[in-house]
Amino acid sequence: MPTEANGAADKQLTMRVVSHIQKLIETGVLKAGNKIPPEREFATQLKISRASLRAGIGYLAAMGVLKVRHGVGTFVAEEAPAVHSFSMHLLSALNGFKPKQMFEARLVLEGGLAAMAAERGGDLHFAMMAEEVTEMYATFDDPQEYLIHDVRFHRAIAEAAGNPILAVLMETVVSAMYDDRRRTVEQSSDLRQSADMHRTIYRAIRARDAAAARKAMEQHLRLAESAQVSEPAPQPRNRARRRPGAKAPATAAAETKLRVH
Repeated sequence: MPTEANGAADKQLTMRVVSHIQKLIETGVLKAGNKIPPEREFATQLKISRASLRAGIGYLAAMGVLKVRHGVGTFVAEEAPAVHSFSMHLLSALNGFKPKQMFEARLVLEGGLAAMAAERGGDLHFAMMAEEVTEMYATFDDPQEYLIHDVRFHRAIAEAAGNPILAVLMETVVSAMYDDRRRTVEQSSDLRQSADMHRTIYRAIRARDAAAARKAMEQHLRLAESAQVSEPAPQPRNRARRRPGAKAPATAAAETKLRVH
């Protein structure tokens, strides 16, 4: 596992990338729909490793600022949200949190958000959740990308809940969640189970069953905590990546399942 010092250094590099890209968007250098520079070129500009660049881009993709299109490139989202100033420093501020504390916070916050989303969410929110779950089924071979869709699903629930204060709190939680999990998700052996749980949450919200949505979310978080505790220490490994534009075989089945409410 990364040491605390290494973790802090990683967070600083991630936020350096986030700050740089956010500034390019704010100043109009990058506009909605624009493609960001090629990875090698961008990493050279920032004088950082490509791994650090990917971490920052992954963070912004998880936050909805960037959109990754398989085999095409990474683009500024059409309605890219601003990354709040406190979130820009979040990863350093939460460097010392314990996983158990994070899961306790998530249980309290996200159970309620899931119930509220079931009561208040609209068709657009439901479509966003369905898209992210479908993408989870398509990315079992790429845990880092799977994680981005996982985070975006939880953000969609917070948006559907319709409370901006809770949405900001949720942004804090998912920011920390993403940074913590991106260093360990490669060791996950339960991505299908995780996707199934997210689909269950989605279906309960879509059915406007607040009690079932809360229960499904709490069950998911408890299982996620148990799975994370049992994960082996990260080990380098080579992963076969999908061909550009190709989808994992499970995608079609997932799309069919999502249409059954």
